[in-house]
Amino acid sequence: MFARTLAVIGIIATLPVMAADAGRSYIVNERPASLGTLPFSDAVLSGSTLYVGGHLGLDPATGLAAQDPQVEARLVMDAVKHTVERAGLRMDDLVSVTVYCTDLELYATFNAVYATYFHGKYPARAFIGAAKLLRNSHFEVMGVATRPRR
Repeated sequence: MFARTLAVIGIIATLPVMAADAGRSYIVNERPASLGTLPFSDAVLSGSTLYVGGHLGLDPATGLAAQDPQVEARLVMDAVKHTVERAGLRMDDLVSVTVYCTDLELYATFNAVYATYFHGKYPARAFIGAAKLLRNSHFEVMGVATRPRR
């Protein structure tokens, strides 16, 4: 058993080390100067899969969350759409979406806006209650998209 373990370790040790960003594209959107430099990408495209990081519904001019939840829902979905499109994909390429919300009473408000961003079938989705979100946002949205075979 010990010899077999050493043999496996030896094989793993001889595998080539790949660069951390080999085959990946990083998308970083413009942000208001008030947000400064942030330590994350808005999305990472790895192969044919796009991982969309959490987006907030911030006013592009101020960097603050909209006071009206319906306006904020539109802003957050516009931000996700912008990121997805920068990667060369469409909203209909999303296969999974996670929504964090500070008030579950806003479920219908969010859905009314969300539904307008898709044609036909919707991605799988979770709508999760959160006590508090950054910048006093009501919503944070993240997702996964895949490049379809065409």
